[in-house]
Amino acid sequence: MERIGIIDLGSNSARLVVVEMLGDGHFMVIDQLKESVRLGKDMERDGFLKPARIAETIKTIKMFRKLCDAYQIERIIAVATAAVRRAKNQRSFLEEVSANCGIKLRVLSAEEEATYVYRGVINTMDVPKGIILEIGGGSTKIVYYNRRNLLAYETLPFGSVTLTELFSGDGLSPKEQTEKIEEFFLEQLKQIEWLKDIDPETQFIGVGGSFRTVAKINKMIKKCPLSLIHNYTIEADDYTEIYEKIRSMELDKKKRIRGISSSRADILPAALATINAFMKYLNYSKFTVSACGLREGIMFNYAMPTTIEKPISDVLGYSLGILVKYYRCNQKHVEHVVNLSVQLFKQLRVLHKFPRQYLKILKVAATLHDAGETVKYYDYHKHSAYIILNSHLYGITHREIVLASFVCIAYKSDDFNMSDWAKYKEYITEDDLEAIRKLGIMLHIAESLDRSMSGSVSGLNCDVLGDSVIMKTEVDGDASLEIKDALNTSSDFKRIFKKNLEIL
Repeated sequence: MERIGIIDLGSNSARLVVVEMLGDGHFMVIDQLKESVRLGKDMERDGFLKPARIAETIKTIKMFRKLCDAYQIERIIAVATAAVRRAKNQRSFLEEVSANCGIKLRVLSAEEEATYVYRGVINTMDVPKGIILEIGGGSTKIVYYNRRNLLAYETLPFGSVTLTELFSGDGLSPKEQTEKIEEFFLEQLKQIEWLKDIDPETQFIGVGGSFRTVAKINKMIKKCPLSLIHNYTIEADDYTEIYEKIRSMELDKKKRIRGISSSRADILPAALATINAFMKYLNYSKFTVSACGLREGIMFNYAMPTTIEKPISDVLGYSLGILVKYYRCNQKHVEHVVNLSVQLFKQLRVLHKFPRQYLKILKVAATLHDAGETVKYYDYHKHSAYIILNSHLYGITHREIVLASFVCIAYKSDDFNMSDWAKYKEYITEDDLEAIRKLGIMLHIAESLDRSMSGSVSGLNCDVLGDSVIMKTEVDGDASLEIKDALNTSSDFKRIFKKNLEIL
């Protein structure tokens, strides 16, 4: 199975991700390394990359190369962004990296960088209209798209490192520095003509380490049990509270805050000031964090070249497909159980009355209901629930992820651990308990109707007659095992739906 390495050399940090290609355009990150190299430090004075920074960068890339060799990786895609793009000694630096590390860095143009960031976002978020703010160490990207088409972008030649250096003198207090950065950034935004015509319904998406740091802090404050960052939304009031506390702190105190990397603590206030100015200028009351950006854009383009021309249309379906492959699920069985689950959801709508978004939750649980068998067969439904909660599922909200995980538990057992339920009170309510039980019994019936994984039950027709549900199966061959197994749910079905169940 092919593995590739992707090296992203930025102005502040260098990162390697090791990616395993699963086939059919699917991939999974299996390892990563990150180092703070500060390659762009002190460049503002004369435009040259400094010898100490170059030495640190080469040392880091050599470590990356060693890990790639351990994985027997033959193809390494290495890119450099703003600092190298602007460096007057760019050529000598690239030659030095090549000679010492055996790796050829490709310097991305501003357009290429913005495009990769866009592709990383658009293929992992179900947001048809968005404006992306990506704050790097040496540049800031603003990307606008609508109907999943890139419409405009702007790359500003400063980021968290350069802004920190520009406004660190003159005896200003930490708070005064951020105020100056906000004023400066607002003036830059006013020069971008197309920003004035942004549709107010456009969703604000934040990309980069600073956004991820804010999300981690916010989740800790709220005692959020989910570790997921991607697709996490932060309200303006929560952001302001974090910003006001951090921007006034001395550096040693910032380093002690959980969630803040010690290598990012000094440049974080500049990034936060940039975010604050952006929110004020465009009057945003919240933003959503994307954990995917440039590197993921490169991954998609390599694994699925069609995304160069057109983004993935079904983000969630694609994401689920990755996990089905990674956890070695029986793909035909998965597809059949999903199909039967959808039929049951639609034909029993008169009983459950759920809106359409609940069908998405059922599809996720049905797709990954067997994934936990990779861990252990016994209690595999609990392992499947854990996988749903902790995998990188794209195109779905955190609430929907939590609900889908509980549906996985409910489909095999109604014995909920209510302390676990209470942990997720930020996402779910007591009213959701009934919905989970109903979706769980639908999944149980669907899974039973493909018990032999042969597809012998091809379809269903459900009639609700008085106090009974008559379920007529369309079969191809002997389906006695499937029908017998599905009838074992009759008592649970009656308790949950208040109807008798007959399967013919």
